[in-house]
Amino acid sequence: MELFVSQYTWIQKTRELLFRYCETVSPEDYVKELETFGGDSILGLQAHVADCYRAWLGTRALGKSLAAISPESINNVQEMQEVYRKTDEMVYEFLREFNGKWEQNVPVMFENGRHAEFTALWLFTHTITHEFHHKGQIVKMGRTLGYIPPDTDLIDPKL
Repeated sequence: MELFVSQYTWIQKTRELLFRYCETVSPEDYVKELETFGGDSILGLQAHVADCYRAWLGTRALGKSLAAISPESINNVQEMQEVYRKTDEMVYEFLREFNGKWEQNVPVMFENGRHAEFTALWLFTHTITHEFHHKGQIVKMGRTLGYIPPDTDLIDPKL
C-alpha cells in the first residue's frame, strides 16, 4: 500500500498546483463553457474527474451509495477543493481496502445493465490517469482563456 499512497500523494501535490493556478483564473472564466472543448468549463472538468473517482472507487469498488458530483452544485475553486478533500478520504479508504489485493477482480454493473470485472489495480490506474488527462485539458483551457499556467507535470518528489 505504501507505494500507491506515495503515488497518490504526488498526484495530490500536483493537483494543488492546478488549484493554485485556478485561483488566478477569474470566477467568470473558471465556469466559462468553451465550445472548442465540447462545451466544458474548467470547473466542469474538475467536477467530472472527482465524480470519476466517486463512481469507480467509491460506488463500484467500495460499494458505497454516493451521490453524483454535479458541477452545478460547486461555485468556486474553494468549494471544488472541498470536494477533493472528500474525494481524497475515499481514495485512501480504497487504498486501505485493497492493500495487497491489487489483482482482485471487482464486479461492476453499468447503468445499461452490462456487467464487467476490473482488478483493483486497473480501477486505481484508470482514475489517476483519467485525472491527468483532464488536467492537461484544463491547462489548455486556461491558455485559451489567456492565462499562463505553471508547470503542472508530476512534481519532483523531493519538493
